[in-house]
Amino acid sequence: MDENAWWALIGAARAEAGERADDRDSPDDPLVDLVTARLSGLDGPAIVAFDVLLTRLLDSAYRRPLWNAAYLIEGGCGDDGFMDFRAGLALLGREVFTRAVGDPDSLAGVSTVVRMGREGRGWIGAEGLHYAAKEAYERALGETASFDAAFERALDAMRRPERPAGEGWDVEDDAETRLRLPRLAALFR
Repeated sequence: MDENAWWALIGAARAEAGERADDRDSPDDPLVDLVTARLSGLDGPAIVAFDVLLTRLLDSAYRRPLWNAAYLIEGGCGDDGFMDFRAGLALLGREVFTRAVGDPDSLAGVSTVVRMGREGRGWIGAEGLHYAAKEAYERALGETASFDAAFERALDAMRRPERPAGEGWDVEDDAETRLRLPRLAALFR
């Protein structure tokens, strides 16, 4: 599986979810289950490749400016929360994800983020995406030991960031945050 196939799978699951594709706030959020179902139709190596690509994509978004945007949007954001935020950001699709990694303030144009700022409801994070491939592998092959071994081998071969990239700032500094994330600050401050 290459990156285009990865994003195509996310896009197909989003299309199937329809209007509910961005509804991480709902207890019956369909998107992670739709991704898992699509993955379970693939062979074992493709499922592992999906999870490896997920890790690479989330690593590419391991950036301080994006983390500060997540902190502002969610009213706080620790390590685990930022992992889940990036996973949810990937579920918003390639265009939104890519734009947000390069310009976190662009998230102010995402309908879920606007709802969160104006109405105090909605959610971006998607913890379940971290487990989708392993669950799909178990559905497809009836076990997960070979998934774990293949995924660990792939991770061992990857160069992963030790710390977030980019310049950070104290997101509690209102003036600095308004300067760096003006659209998001207008929604959340």
